[in-house]
Amino acid sequence: MASVHAEECDTCEEVALDVFDLIKDIRDPEKVETLEELNVVSEDCVTVKKLYKEGYLVTINFTPTVPHCSLATLIGLCLRVKLQRSLPYRHKVDIFITEGTHVTEEDINKQINDKERIAAAMENPNLRELVDSCLKERD
Repeated sequence: MASVHAEECDTCEEVALDVFDLIKDIRDPEKVETLEELNVVSEDCVTVKKLYKEGYLVTINFTPTVPHCSLATLIGLCLRVKLQRSLPYRHKVDIFITEGTHVTEEDINKQINDKERIAAAMENPNLRELVDSCLKERD
């Protein structure tokens, strides 16, 4: 039984690396750098747990560049949309601001984990265009 558990841990670590590879190149909405370059996300900020046979719980804790970052909600939205569009397997995604790194982290955490708010945000053409520009790969 221990080898099965070790195998699951290896798979979760591989999935976490895949997730990080997907999110690291998202561009900051205000700057030219990526979230990885700004230390908003790192490999350590992604954890994955097996939920069921072919499903995973993906948790991302990101760190805004400043405690009063006005675009933290947009960054969370970009992370969620990127994973919704890109993950090839069944998953549940929880995205949180790293504890103690933003003045309104509780409110933002609620917003970026609320399916209805995410859907409503993505119906706004201006917001959708902004998210798409952050997700666009560099030339």
